[in-house]
Amino acid sequence: MHHGGGGGGAIRVLNVAEKPSVAKSVAEILSRPSGGMRSREGRSRYNRVFEFDYSIGGRACHMLVTSVTGHLMELEFDDRFRRWHSCDPADLFHAPVRKSVPQDKQDIKRTLEEEARKCQWLLLWLDCDREGENIAYEVIDICAGANSRLNIWRARFSALIDREIHEAVQHLDRPNKLFADAVDARQEIDLRIGASFTRFQTMLLKDAFVLDDTGDDRNIILSYGPCQFPTLGFIVERFWEIQAHEPEEFWTINCSHTSDEGTASFGWIRGHLFDYSSAVVIYEMCVEEPMATVQNVRNQEKLKYPPYPLSTIELQKRASRYFRMSSEHTMKVAEELYQAGFISYPRTETDNFSPNTDLHSIVHEQVAHPNWGTYAQRLLDPEARLWRNPSNGGHDDKAHPPIHPTKFSAGETNWTDNHKKLYELVVRHFLACCSQPAVGAETTVEIDIAGEQFNASGRVVLAKNYLDVYRFDSWGGTLLPTYIIGQQFVPTTLTLDSGMTRPPPLLAEADLLGCMDKAGIGTDATMHDHIKKLLDRCYATKDANTRFSPTNLGEALVMGYDEMGYELWKPYLRSMMEADMKSVSIGTKSKSEVLENCLQQMKACFLDARANKVKLFDAMGTFFARSSRPVNETQNSIETVRPCAACNESEMFLKQRPTGEFMVGCRGFPQCRNVVWLPRSLSGAAVTDQVCPTCAPGPVYKIQFKFRRRDIPPNFDVDHLGCIGGCDDILKELMELSRFGSHSQTATPARNQSQTASGVRQGSSRQDLHTSFHPAVQFTNGQTPVVNPQGFRSTHTQSSGNASGQVQCTSCREPCVLRTANTEANRGRKFYKCQNLACGFFAWEDDVENSAPRGRGGRGRRGRSSSRQSSESASAGRRGGTQGRGRRGRGRNADGMMFVAATGEPVYGSCFICGDPTHFANVCPNLGR
Repeated sequence: MHHGGGGGGAIRVLNVAEKPSVAKSVAEILSRPSGGMRSREGRSRYNRVFEFDYSIGGRACHMLVTSVTGHLMELEFDDRFRRWHSCDPADLFHAPVRKSVPQDKQDIKRTLEEEARKCQWLLLWLDCDREGENIAYEVIDICAGANSRLNIWRARFSALIDREIHEAVQHLDRPNKLFADAVDARQEIDLRIGASFTRFQTMLLKDAFVLDDTGDDRNIILSYGPCQFPTLGFIVERFWEIQAHEPEEFWTINCSHTSDEGTASFGWIRGHLFDYSSAVVIYEMCVEEPMATVQNVRNQEKLKYPPYPLSTIELQKRASRYFRMSSEHTMKVAEELYQAGFISYPRTETDNFSPNTDLHSIVHEQVAHPNWGTYAQRLLDPEARLWRNPSNGGHDDKAHPPIHPTKFSAGETNWTDNHKKLYELVVRHFLACCSQPAVGAETTVEIDIAGEQFNASGRVVLAKNYLDVYRFDSWGGTLLPTYIIGQQFVPTTLTLDSGMTRPPPLLAEADLLGCMDKAGIGTDATMHDHIKKLLDRCYATKDANTRFSPTNLGEALVMGYDEMGYELWKPYLRSMMEADMKSVSIGTKSKSEVLENCLQQMKACFLDARANKVKLFDAMGTFFARSSRPVNETQNSIETVRPCAACNESEMFLKQRPTGEFMVGCRGFPQCRNVVWLPRSLSGAAVTDQVCPTCAPGPVYKIQFKFRRRDIPPNFDVDHLGCIGGCDDILKELMELSRFGSHSQTATPARNQSQTASGVRQGSSRQDLHTSFHPAVQFTNGQTPVVNPQGFRSTHTQSSGNASGQVQCTSCREPCVLRTANTEANRGRKFYKCQNLACGFFAWEDDVENSAPRGRGGRGRRGRSSSRQSSESASAGRRGGTQGRGRRGRGRNADGMMFVAATGEPVYGSCFICGDPTHFANVCPNLGR
């Protein structure tokens, strides 16, 4: 290998490790031959810089060793998409993302930049797996940005011991960009899928239900992860299997025979029968002819093989099974043992040793141990014939060897019991896999009673071999009496026994890890994180025997997706993603190709899931009570729009009421009653990070509006980024053309009411903030819209009839046509409508028939003098008085005149042009003056 650069003097080499402890270990090992290591602080007090001289390939080098703390960069959406309500969650599948150094790691970045400017080489000591390679390229990005002339090298090692570290630095390699790309693809896929589904689930369900499983359900995040949910799926599926199990009674025949040599228990070769009558008939045959005849006796040697070399998944499974240690804690302890140099790198898929590994020297280091040292000595003794080269488990990640001990210890003073247990497991496992299998003699005896076959087995262990050191395995057996073919005897006991079928047990952690491994969910280094996430999110619980049960919340979410017919909780989608990551890492697929295909598929799943969200609601309703809490009232859902121009003390924030309506109100309510009611035609609204450059007082944040297509003309887009400050002409038109009610206006204007700079009326009553009418669900009236000063559109007219029963339009004075409503609330109900399409007159047939004749004009006798009474009537209706708020309710003014929406809902208010409560602006005689 040729190492270039540096000129004639010593090459300055910047060495970067993944953690401060690893940097210190590498520096101590490399500086030991020459001595003279110096240490100084970097910009980050936790990431020191170690300096010493060293020789690489015969070249004099001045080594500077420092570290990062795991990933140096984070992948995030652009700022305008990071706030939860800033966009439609579906947009996150293609929203711009960027990788940058977060604020808490800026000091580490500055250290790298400053040191890189003074060096010729960059030598990377990151963990030798995909994740480590990705971190390596983050470091390269920072250092090469400060010094583009750096010669970049990669050290590959698996243990923090002298031999490995010196070997790695003398055989340098180049970084693997394909490994880094695979992690980039996985990070982006997980970010987009996780963020979109998490926002969707949380905003849809959190405020709609009382989520008592979680304690403080107001701050809960209902997260979704493409690995997390399939892991939950395994738990729920086993739970459902247990619930669906119906115990069934069965019958079996058992017999035993006692002789001078002991007792043999014979089992029925049929196992058991579920039909009682059949079992009784066979049993009676055996009782009538009980003589047993020995038909066969088999004696054979059996071997119990030692385990394969230890991989990460096996370490987690065995620590869970033997010590009841969680997978997360197992990895934490293993990482600490690795960083202290006692075991090899604990994240590996490899379960076979390279032929070049000096296994004997590893065993030799353990000879002095008080517990297993004697066994290690026997293992090395050729005359004992105990040695056997480890079996090949068939997996090799090409990065690290199996987990094995790298340094002798009889137990360090700072070790916990779990450190001791895990170190013991690693050592005993290694010694076992280098040992001969246990040898046993197994005897099987088959007998016949009245034509029915029975058998019994016994085993004697002849040589324990690896079982002597691997105390976690057992291989017992019973010794059978001696039998010969043709021998006859009468059984000592012959019984017909009953039993019940049992459901499978809940999944234990070792079994769950096995399911994940088999399905390709996560990597060996991340599986424990997915399991911990389920517990942290209260989707599952774990008992003292490490067995998992889903919580109501976890089961409801899986049930909802299952009812939709999607397999978002199944492992297939994720296992395909993991296979794609593997393809990227070996170069058979490109990162962009994998990203495009995967995100396209998952966005389609997301859109389908959202379209069928009622299934998720139904599933949640099976387990949880509906909440009376207003939707989007939680702390996380409040989105500030602008400072309040009325009180100059609080902020205006976007809020969605349980009825689905949107408003922008002052946080200072009820002291400040400033409010802007947004159109009822909105299906969604979210505050963005974009600030309006013109409106004041600011900042005024723009809102991403989404209108229902059916409620706006076709020449307008349903998506509009608008400003409520008064500068947005498009929004004004959309508000003018949308169907919604004037929440802030009262029949008689309150004293001292005034308009704010943005045209919003103040002084509304408390009821104004929480009461609204329901406008027409379709654009049916067809009249030219008229807009009040707040931009609110009125589409409602009074009904009219004459003495002859002919209903005439109050505006056009023409006979009306009778039509039938097809809205959900009034399907089949008949109403009168003006023949002039430009007119908005409307009246229900049954209202006209039940009302007293009022003559041609239909205005009522009191005219405008009824304002005060009408206002009182409207107020009573808003307070839930005798007017009623039923789906078919009507509102009347003091004169008995009726104002209804197309849905039959009551309407309260007055004409904004002249103030008369007996009509609205579209039929005002002062219109156009």
